[in-house]
Amino acid sequence: MDIVEVNDPADGELDAWHALVSSVHTHDHPEEPSPEPSQTVGWLLGGVPRRMWAVPHEDGFGAVASLRLPGDAAVRAGEIEIHVHPGLRRRGVGTRLLRSAAGALRADQRATAIAQALAGTPAVPFLESRGFGCVLTTQGLVLRTDEARARVETEGYAALDPSGYRLIRWTGVVPDRLAAAFAMAKRAMADHDEGESAWTPERVRETAEQVAKRGDELYTVAALHGTRLAGFTEIVVPGDAPERAFQYDTAVVPEHRGRRLGLWVKAAMLRWLAEERPEITEIETDNADDNEHMLAVNEALGFRPLREYREYQATASDLP
Repeated sequence: MDIVEVNDPADGELDAWHALVSSVHTHDHPEEPSPEPSQTVGWLLGGVPRRMWAVPHEDGFGAVASLRLPGDAAVRAGEIEIHVHPGLRRRGVGTRLLRSAAGALRADQRATAIAQALAGTPAVPFLESRGFGCVLTTQGLVLRTDEARARVETEGYAALDPSGYRLIRWTGVVPDRLAAAFAMAKRAMADHDEGESAWTPERVRETAEQVAKRGDELYTVAALHGTRLAGFTEIVVPGDAPERAFQYDTAVVPEHRGRRLGLWVKAAMLRWLAEERPEITEIETDNADDNEHMLAVNEALGFRPLREYREYQATASDLP
C-alpha cells in the first residue's frame, strides 16, 4: 500500500479523511457519537502548519496521519495523529505512517512529539511499542447544562462574590489591552502541563483565530484583580453541532487560588451561555488526573465520567 502526502487537500480528500476518522471512531468506541465533518476539517485546516499523509484504499483512504507543527520549533512539540481502518491493522501501515511523520518532525528540528490515545483502544499498545511513553492521564467528563444551572443556584455558586475581584467576558480573540495578562494567566497551567509555559500574547490570539477559522465560537469569562487577570474559563461552541460545547482551558493563577475563583468563573459562564446559547445541552471537558482542584470544581458542578485519555510523548530520536 502506497503512502501519499496530502497537500492542500481538495473537498473529496477531506471527505475521505473524515469518513475514515468516523469509521475508526465508531469501531474503537461505538458508545459515543462520531465527530462532525467540521471537527475533522477544522483539525486539518485550523491554521497551524502541518504535514499530512494518506494510504489510498478502494474509493477513499485506508489510513491517514497528520503532524501539527505549532509555534516555535525550539520549544514546542510536534503533534502526531494516526488513524488506520480496523480491517487494515497489523499490516505495518501505521508504523510506516509514523515513520513519515517522524522524518518530517526531525526535518523541522523538533526535539519531541506528543500523541493522544483513548484508554483501552489499539492506539495504546501501538504508541507504547514505538517509542512513546505515557506522561499524563486525563479524564473525559460531560455535563448536562440544565442540571448544572440548577446546581449552581441550589448550592449558591451563583452568589459567589470574592472580595476584590470582578468578572469580565468576551467572545473570540482577547481584547488587545488584556492579551499580555491573559497569556500570563494561561501560563498558570504550567504546573499541570509543562508545555503551557510557552503561552504568549501572539499564541493566545492565534488559538482564538484558529477556532474562528473552523466556524466555531470561543467564549471566555475571566476574573480580574485590579488590572491583573486572576483566573478564566473558556468554552468553544461548534458551528454545526452547538448542542454539545467543549470546555477549553480553565486556570487560576497560583497566588489567587483558594478563593473559589474556578467555581465562580464557571458558574458565570453557565449563566452567560444560558442567555446567549440556550441550544447548548451538554459541555464536554477533560481533566488531568493530578489536577485535583479542577476535578473537584467539575465534580461540584455535576460533570460525570465519560472516558479516559492518555497523553504520550517521545523524543524524535526514539521514533522509527
